[in-house]
Amino acid sequence: MDFLNKMERKFGRYAIPNLIIYLIGAYCIGFFLQYLSPTLLGYLNMQPYYVLHGQIWRIITWIFQPTDSNVFFLIIMMLFYFQLGRVLENTWGTFRFNVYIFGGILLTVVGSLLMYGVIYLIFGQASAYMASSLMGGIISTTYINMSIFLAFAAMYPDMQVMLYFIIPIKMKWMAWVYLAFIGYDLIRTFASIHAVLGTAMAWWVTIIMLVTILLSLLNFLIFYLSTKNLQRYTPHEVHRRRAYRASTGESRRGAKISKHKCAICGRTELDDPNLEFRFCSKCEGNYEYCQDHLFTHKHVHRS
Repeated sequence: MDFLNKMERKFGRYAIPNLIIYLIGAYCIGFFLQYLSPTLLGYLNMQPYYVLHGQIWRIITWIFQPTDSNVFFLIIMMLFYFQLGRVLENTWGTFRFNVYIFGGILLTVVGSLLMYGVIYLIFGQASAYMASSLMGGIISTTYINMSIFLAFAAMYPDMQVMLYFIIPIKMKWMAWVYLAFIGYDLIRTFASIHAVLGTAMAWWVTIIMLVTILLSLLNFLIFYLSTKNLQRYTPHEVHRRRAYRASTGESRRGAKISKHKCAICGRTELDDPNLEFRFCSKCEGNYEYCQDHLFTHKHVHRS
């Protein structure tokens, strides 16, 4: 946390606001490219063999790899992760959210290059080239999205969502559902590859997928293991610290005094006159939230 604080003071001004919008935009571009120009999309995916042979743009352009081929599910995914991304950015701050997303992208790239190198050293160039081609079809931002979801579930574990718009389920249980889907995808991939190419290739594809998943989610583990004091982000703690600063007279003299302040992001009507604020009837205490956090915050219970 101290390291992130120092980095934020030094480089925070370079952080990209609303980064989730750009990420979702990349999904859209990749979705249309797979129908309009699949050949062009093939030049953008992450294949370590071609990266090491001069096509360094693949280090970034693999984020265009589409995460879904169904436009209906793509729209649902974009709306869902747009909301999660905005809430996390408002909770952590723009710089930390940037670090989290770019960290996941960087770890995925580094991991794919390392895995290519290991296969090259053990099995030779032909096997490494085949593994590189497989990575091109496997590596996408699907598991970057997963890391966003896990981060949200860790911050708001008791928030309830509607699974498939029908089944009410808390975020902490939804996280386990997501992990179950990952296990199912691995088993299904192994079975389909085994039927076509045999056991050996099926194992290699499954291992590549597993390593890709773990590296994409490694940013989640690093971020939370290095951020021991997550309590500082809860509505109760944020409200307590702001109330303390107000009681000790830290507000500047002559500055305008706001009447409303969100207990999550700290925005007031002075920041945006169009913001609406409401008190939460389920929180124990005097907690007020803006329109973006009224239905997404974790309820405060003193008992």
